[in-house]
Amino acid sequence: MPDRFDNSHVMEWTGEALRYLDQTRLPHEEVRLETRDYRKVIEALRTLQLRGAPLIGIAAAYATVLAARELAGRSTGGAAFRTALLDACDNIAGARPTAVNLFWSLHQCREIIESAADPVETLAALERCATGMHDDDARRCAMIGAHGADLIPDGAGIVTHCNTGSLATGGDGTALAVLRAAHVAGKRIHVYADETRPLFQGARLTMWELARSGIPATLITDSSAAAVFRSGRAQLALTGADRIARNGDTANKIGTYSLAIVARHHGMPMYIAAPLSTFDAQTHGGEGIPIEERAETEVTHAGGVRIAPENTHAWSPAFDVTPAELVSAFITERGIIAPPFAETLAGILA
Repeated sequence: MPDRFDNSHVMEWTGEALRYLDQTRLPHEEVRLETRDYRKVIEALRTLQLRGAPLIGIAAAYATVLAARELAGRSTGGAAFRTALLDACDNIAGARPTAVNLFWSLHQCREIIESAADPVETLAALERCATGMHDDDARRCAMIGAHGADLIPDGAGIVTHCNTGSLATGGDGTALAVLRAAHVAGKRIHVYADETRPLFQGARLTMWELARSGIPATLITDSSAAAVFRSGRAQLALTGADRIARNGDTANKIGTYSLAIVARHHGMPMYIAAPLSTFDAQTHGGEGIPIEERAETEVTHAGGVRIAPENTHAWSPAFDVTPAELVSAFITERGIIAPPFAETLAGILA
C-alpha cells in the first residue's frame, strides 16, 4: 500500500469543474464525480459525499467559483450579478450549519464579491481564493501534525473518533496528521478507532486511511472506548473539531463528548486537533453552537438496511459539544494551546 492516500483524489479543481471522491461509497468503491454546478456541490455536502470541517470550507469556496462562472456566463453585470452571487453564497451556507469553516470560507468569498469591480475580476479573484485556501490548508495540516506529534508518547495507544484525515481536509488531516507524523517519527503507536455511529465514518473512512498509512490500528465500537482505557491499551484520546467556541467548548461528531468523559474518568488526556479557521471568535460558548440534526433513517437504518422496527422514532444530532474543562489541549498550526482557554484563546483569536 502507498504511504498515504493522494489528497488530490479527494477533491480537485480542474479550472472549469470540481472533481471529488464520493465518500459515501467508501470503503467498497472509489468513485470520483465531477460537476460544474454549484448546486451539486451543496448536495454533495448535505449528503456527506464531501465532509470534514476544513474540506467543507474549501468545497464552499469552489462552489462559489462555480456559481460565479455560471452567472458570468449569462453576461449579468453590475449589481444584478453581485446580488445573484451573494444569494448563491446564502444557499451554500445552508448546506451544513455546524462546521464554522463553511462560514469562514464564505466570509472571504463575500468580501471579494463586494469589492470586485466586474464579473471577470470577481471570478478570477474567487478562483485564486479557493485554490489558495486549498493549498493553505495542506500547509496547516502539516504544521498541526508536526506540533501534535510531540504530545504522543512512544508506544501510546490512542482512541480516535470519526474521520480527520485527507478525506476531511485539504492535506494530511488534523488529528490523523498528528498520528501520521508520530508514526513517521518512529513512535510505536496503536490507534483504536471508534466506529462512529450512526454513519460509521471511523469504520469506513478512518480505518481505510490508517491502513494506507501503515499505522497499526484496531476498530472498536463506540461503546468500547471505556473498556479500552480501563484495560490499559490506550493512554490518550485524539479527535478533530467542527467548531470551537472562544471559551474552548468544542462541537465535533456525536460521541466525542462521551469519549472526553471517559478519558477524564481514567485520568487520560483529551487532545483536539484543528486549524485556527475552526475556532469561532463570535461564539462565546457551546450553547451558541448550532447543532445539525440529521434524518431519523440514519439511526434506524445501517447501510440502507432497517435495523429498528417499523414506525420507530429516532433522534439524530450530527454533533455534540465537549465542555472546555474536558479538553487537555488544542493542537493547531500555531502550536499547542493549553488551558486556561478563556485566556489563551483570547490572545490567539484577537
